[in-house]
Amino acid sequence: MTMNTIRYAFGDSSLGPFVAALSPRGLACVAFDAGLAELEARFPDADLVEDQAALAETIGKLSVLIDHPENDAALTLDLQGSDFECRVWNALRDVPAGTTTTYGEIAAQLGVPRQAREVGEACAANRLAVVVPCHRVVKKDGSISGYRWGVRRKRKLLEREHSARLLQPAAVPPHGMAAS
Repeated sequence: MTMNTIRYAFGDSSLGPFVAALSPRGLACVAFDAGLAELEARFPDADLVEDQAALAETIGKLSVLIDHPENDAALTLDLQGSDFECRVWNALRDVPAGTTTTYGEIAAQLGVPRQAREVGEACAANRLAVVVPCHRVVKKDGSISGYRWGVRRKRKLLEREHSARLLQPAAVPPHGMAAS
């Protein structure tokens, strides 16, 4: 495989079909409702090779992550974007499942508090659905705003994560010990 080869495979999830694309550096794309034409547009200079067998484990991990986003899929990523976009995407990976943040909070965290709009643009440019959790970003008033793969999917992901967070067992003190 050359540095210009992108292997891809299709998977199914509870949120619909998706495609995953793997470069020699790592996972480069996860997109819902995407086909070969979208991959050709995203990677115009790459040799695209469908390889279901080689990506079977990755597809399995992604299917689990989509259904259980509170779990870490431990995937090596190939973030392809501007320096600012990569900073935003890395910051989003630190937002815990079951919680949300705002565009302004991410901008402030990155030291550019007046660039909330640019954070939104970085979210829109994200190629790694669910893996880089742009779905955890909401408007300042807490309402759900746009999502590249549909607001309905975003809402389902957030509801799923919130439910999983509520179901996690609380720390129980040993018998006879009071919680402090």
